Amino acid sequence: PFFILNNLMLAFVRNDGNPHLAMAAMLAGSLSNVLLDYILIFPLDMGIFGAALATGLAPILGMAVLSIHIVKRRNGFHLRRVRPDPACALDLCSLGLSSLITELASGLVLIVFNLVILRLSGNIGVAAYSVVANLSLVVISIFTGIAQGLQPLVSSSYGRAQYVELRQLLRYAVLLSVVLAVLLYLVACLFSDGLVAIFNREADPQLAALAKDGLLLYFAGFLFAGFNIVTSAYLSAVAQPRPAFAVCILRGCVAILPAVFALAALWGMNGVWLSFPCAEAIASVAGILTLRRSFPGEKQKNSPVSPIRPV
Repeated sequence: PFFILNNLMLAFVRNDGNPHLAMAAMLAGSLSNVLLDYILIFPLDMGIFGAALATGLAPILGMAVLSIHIVKRRNGFHLRRVRPDPACALDLCSLGLSSLITELASGLVLIVFNLVILRLSGNIGVAAYSVVANLSLVVISIFTGIAQGLQPLVSSSYGRAQYVELRQLLRYAVLLSVVLAVLLYLVACLFSDGLVAIFNREADPQLAALAKDGLLLYFAGFLFAGFNIVTSAYLSAVAQPRPAFAVCILRGCVAILPAVFALAALWGMNGVWLSFPCAEAIASVAGILTLRRSFPGEKQKNSPVSPIRPV
């Protein structure tokens, strides 16, 4: 419950003109989780229960920071008693469906990858995938941050019918995601041995070889994944839930699941690693086609441009 409420408040505060406080709350919650993990597990000797307690306390601390926005009466939103509106609820759910699919699909893909890799390379292969998966979570979070930062700006421009500004924002976000993807891929190529060694304390040569190949092949998918994540967030922010859902379901399930089975049958572990970039590339093509058809206000693209400012 606290995790859900914290994420809900983060979205409201960020969109209500206080992105700096939302960032401070996120940092406070995340860093306190790390610090409490150490304190509760080691000095207080609480073991796994201490780790779980630290994770449960972190969003509470985040909400405490976010409450400053309400206590200082700077908030533009308030709790009110209203009658349930099924149409409004359905509309809200449709806009958030793409994010839901992304989260659910990641769990499904994780299970499928583990089962396929276990059959191909046993426990060593699964351990190698855990190295790649943990590092990929860090990269995905970077692109998710870009998408979340883009959302309030796009929503504001869309609400003011500033369609030229929308193109500009999308161009900046896509360019940033592509540049970061290239840099991160170069880091994975140049420092793959060191990155794998962090998770390979026993210096297992088979694990190191599998994980290194995984980094070089799997991380190529982020050259497309950043664009897909930004595209999905952009489409949701301009009230285009169906195209956003299409991009998410394509990269999350429809493309990657057949790809992992087919490529694994052809090239073994290399095929497993390549299934991710293959699926993301397919989703990128669909995203480009979708953006061309879904962009709002084509007839008004020469409307005056107002200054881009934080919302």
